[in-house]
This record gives sequence, C-alpha cells and structure tokens, in this order.
Amino acid sequence: MIARYSRLLLVLGLLCASPAFAQTRIHGADSLFASPALKLAWAVLKTPVETDTAVVIRLVNLTNEYRFFRVEALDPFTKDRAVLDAGRSFERIVDLTILRTKFSDHPSAEIALFRTADQLKANQPDLVVYYLGVPDTTPEFAAAPPMSAYLDKMLGITR
Repeated sequence: MIARYSRLLLVLGLLCASPAFAQTRIHGADSLFASPALKLAWAVLKTPVETDTAVVIRLVNLTNEYRFFRVEALDPFTKDRAVLDAGRSFERIVDLTILRTKFSDHPSAEIALFRTADQLKANQPDLVVYYLGVPDTTPEFAAAPPMSAYLDKMLGITR
C-alpha cells in the first residue's frame, strides 16, 4: 500500500514539474524591469486633457526566448480582468500605449510572455511580470520625443 502511494506521489510530482505547469510569476514593482531575456520600462505621456494621457510600456526582447505577449489589467479585489492587448508577436522592441484611465477600474497589470503561438492561443504563459498598479517611479513627459529618448536610455537601446 505504501509503495502504491509512493508511486502516485512520484507521478504527481513529475506532472507538476513538467513544462505545462512551469509558469514563473515575477512582481515587476519598479518602472524598470530587467531579466536575461527581457527588459521593460514604463513612462507616462501627459496630455492637456487627462483622459487622453497614456501609459507607455516599452518591451525589449533580448534573446527571442519569448516570441509573443499578452497584457491584461485586473481589479485585485473582484478579480475582474480587462484585456489591454489580446496578444501578438514581437521581434525586438514594442511599445504598448494604454490610456491611463484604463487603470482606474483595473489598477493591476499582468504582462504575460509566451514562447509559442500555441501557448498564446491557450493562454499558458511561460513568464508573467505583474504590477499592482502603474509603478510610483514611472516618470511623466509632456512630449513623445523626450519620453522615447528616456525609454531608450533606460533600456540601453541605440538607434
């Protein structure tokens, strides 16, 4: 009987260690995130009309380990989710532009990264970088060129 339970526990352990269960969740916390495969930075592009102010998240794919991404916002209390970007591929650099008002009802954000299109389709990310809100350290800019230059500098991009 003990041998049977031992085998069952071994099989369950192997299943949970398989790639299908291997999702990593990392708290982004700051307006700049860096890993060996990915860098990302946040900025705010202010406009005279607050409802037009945008949050810009620049993603840099350093190794092509992650070929696709998806972005969702969520309400941490109700767990209600809002899709900000339904998912797409990215080669090297992509800017996500999201109206800041989108974060009023759904302040938390999850940037999900996928290796394959099939994983994206099944919404089974390999890596999720999550934020509890727009990071406090996110700088605000009145014009796009200085914002873009700042993001490039923070992410080590030369154009």
